[in-house]
Amino acid sequence: MAQKTQKGKIMAHTVQPSQHATSRRSFLRTGLAVGGAGAIGAALVVNGVPAFAEESSGGLTPGDAAILRFLSAAEILETDFWQQYNELGGIQDSEVPGGSGSAAYTAALKVLDGDMDQYIHDNTEDEFTHFTFINAYLVSKGADPVNLDTFRTLPSSKATGAQDIGRLTNLMQLTVDTSYWTKYRSRTKNPDFGDTFPPAVPGLLKGQFPAIPRDDTDLSPADHIQAIANTAGFHFAFIEQGGTSLYPSLAQRVTHPEVLRILLSIGPTETMHFQTWQDKAGNAPALTDPTNGLVFPDLNAPPFGGEDFQTNLIMPEPTVFLSRKFPPVSIIRPTETKGAAMGALKALTDDGLFIGQSPEFFAVLHDLAKQADAARHGG
Repeated sequence: MAQKTQKGKIMAHTVQPSQHATSRRSFLRTGLAVGGAGAIGAALVVNGVPAFAEESSGGLTPGDAAILRFLSAAEILETDFWQQYNELGGIQDSEVPGGSGSAAYTAALKVLDGDMDQYIHDNTEDEFTHFTFINAYLVSKGADPVNLDTFRTLPSSKATGAQDIGRLTNLMQLTVDTSYWTKYRSRTKNPDFGDTFPPAVPGLLKGQFPAIPRDDTDLSPADHIQAIANTAGFHFAFIEQGGTSLYPSLAQRVTHPEVLRILLSIGPTETMHFQTWQDKAGNAPALTDPTNGLVFPDLNAPPFGGEDFQTNLIMPEPTVFLSRKFPPVSIIRPTETKGAAMGALKALTDDGLFIGQSPEFFAVLHDLAKQADAARHGG
């Protein structure tokens, strides 16, 4: 109960109006909904107005404010889809409210690990705290928080256990890029050098697949619901490797030491998430979905196999960094800062998470990413 009360205080603080609003900025300052969708909120720039350039933000540089806003928006989007995963496959309690669970989906997820429901719950709560903290910090500096509630128009799963509410993201038509698998196992390549990597599950790039049951008909046959759970497992890692890279990339552009501290403190939790999910995805059973032909291969056997696909290599293998003249080193990858925010937005869009969203939604996120990428240390 104390934790729930604390969340209420955070949200009440988050929606306080800025003391430094200008006539050039028009923000939707709706309250963040408590309960239901997991008290998900954030900031909306109406009509995509790029109005950050003249903002003083109570000590924040315009660039620092823009980076924090983009990260808040990203965390809001993460919270939205983790909420959907938790409603059907996680633990429902007062920490992450909403939903009543799907026994068949939860059982299929537990094939990847017996504690999947707990991990999903905890990842969901983490993302909630990330955006509420960043929004509260923005408000404390006189800057506007982020609120995307006007875009909660996408449909929910109709499966028993899911809430019937508007969503920001779509988990039922995903095209998951699993090249992160080989990217983190390669000893000779780094995306910062423009290198590319083969996907672990090529089939996930060749269609639009559900990662949650769309309705109760998806709960059978057994290989179909397991394929949905496998898709979720690989998608979990895809999402969290993005945050793992995004925070250190944008940290190189911030100015204020306290903002740097925020990014360097939140970012590593995304890395902990990624390593957890990469480990669990390695347990996804090899199978073919009888309803659509999606193949999950045995990654430890030909034509896969070898170090680039080995399932128990969950720590970043050493690779090239900064220059090929240096010896290999175990690192987060990529960390090139140019275009980091726009790259993250493109990856989420290509993933299918925003299928069904409005042009206005894409315009808002494009402007938030553009402003974050335009930030300069000391600017």
